Amino acid sequence: MKKIILTYLFVGSLTCLGLNSCTNDLELTPVSNYSDEIYWKTADQFDAFVVGLHSRFRTHERNFLFLGEMRAGLFGNDPGTTASFTGEASQGLERMWQHNLDMDNSGVSNFGGLYDQINQLNLMINKLNSTNVLTEGTKNYYLGIAHGMRAFYYFQLYRTWGDVVIQIEAIDKIEVSNLAKAASPAAEVMALIKSDLDQSVSAFGTDYSIKQERSFWSKSASLMLKAEVYLWSAHREGAKSDATIAKNALIDVKSNLPLALQTDFNSVNDVKSKGNNEMIFVLRHKLNEATLGFITDFVPNANILVNFSDSLAKRQFSVTQDNYGGLLRIPTRISTYRNYHDLDTRKNSSIQAAYSKDNAGNYKIAGCFLKKYQGEQNAGARAYTNDYPVYRYADLLLLLAEAKVILGESPKEEINLVRNRAFGIHYTESVFGYPNQSVDKDPNEAILQERKFEFLGEGKYWYDLRRFGNQYVFSRTGLSAQEAYKLLWPIDRASLTNNRALKQTVGYPEF
Repeated sequence: MKKIILTYLFVGSLTCLGLNSCTNDLELTPVSNYSDEIYWKTADQFDAFVVGLHSRFRTHERNFLFLGEMRAGLFGNDPGTTASFTGEASQGLERMWQHNLDMDNSGVSNFGGLYDQINQLNLMINKLNSTNVLTEGTKNYYLGIAHGMRAFYYFQLYRTWGDVVIQIEAIDKIEVSNLAKAASPAAEVMALIKSDLDQSVSAFGTDYSIKQERSFWSKSASLMLKAEVYLWSAHREGAKSDATIAKNALIDVKSNLPLALQTDFNSVNDVKSKGNNEMIFVLRHKLNEATLGFITDFVPNANILVNFSDSLAKRQFSVTQDNYGGLLRIPTRISTYRNYHDLDTRKNSSIQAAYSKDNAGNYKIAGCFLKKYQGEQNAGARAYTNDYPVYRYADLLLLLAEAKVILGESPKEEINLVRNRAFGIHYTESVFGYPNQSVDKDPNEAILQERKFEFLGEGKYWYDLRRFGNQYVFSRTGLSAQEAYKLLWPIDRASLTNNRALKQTVGYPEF
């Protein structure tokens, strides 16, 4: 049997994920290039490895956002956008929302690096199934995490490339370039995802606990993913039985986890409300430990911003107060901002509009950028220490509404809970509640609208459109039905070069 090498997993301060519940007995030496002969011998080593899995999960949040949202018609430029907000040195990122990706400009390369994480999970599953140093409860809890995380990674791959390589055995080093292995059909990938989810939910059993202030994978995270997966099948294959499975998974979470919407939308992602009862699974960040890596592509440099004004606050932007410190490679569309109702609190909580002001004091919109993740001020600098939500209660409610519509039931309760929080003191059901808005004539349109407004910057809307059906993508994103092959992403040249058993995504020029 080959010696299995553990690479890049370290269990020092980073793997504590910035949480106070890291105990002193986890202060181990870094794990790097440790072989089977000296690892997997104690419960602490398993504990440390699981913490490391979560630390590694966090390193992919940028790719999760890119794959799940950059092509959804929310980002880019509109006519009339001032040059300062048209994207500074976009470095080819604009190809994602322009839908002109190819093998040399693939948006995300090497399958987002997800196979390396999958291999770590394969290794963990292998070791859990053969160890005798853990209690049965701990072993099952960790198996629940490992199978759930692996399903999550494969669902990312499935929705992005369709046919992908299946690898469920741990090997020395996993890169698609080293596998020399052909992709499996998408249907087989989906079967693996569903199997992993069944194993995850079964392994967790009756344990609904979420460790580390909701930043550890849990049974509820697996059930949320299960709902997404089965709603995908229900929409695209017309199977009401799958919608029932999704609905039951969501009700399971709702019944067994203390959840509630935050009263104020501003507090959902605020650094002062980490681990709040709206969160189901988050990627944790903390000052001097880890920050939200992608945000600087979505916000401008203060030296540019100071030339513009915040019309709501009736003030010019300043370096000290508005020190975003970014390089705006990915602007938010003005049309995205204008699509919100002015009384919807999500509008100005999620997006910052910048205005030019003429000598007469008249404001004209110049551009927009993402505002959802404000971070915190530290020694005169802004640190983006917001948690990145993967699953939260608003997501559960809208997925449940979606399942109900497929099953011929009313989504009113779930949609109105979300809208009530969004409009706050201005909420009147007869005006803003379902089914009283014009969009509510089609409940699918109503749900998609709420998901767009609610989850901007959380990596969901492209996947939402894809899940509901191709026609929703074509009507909203600029991608035409004549180029339907672009619903999937191209494989980058390096991966095709190194693994000659791979074939380019159908429709793109062959390698």
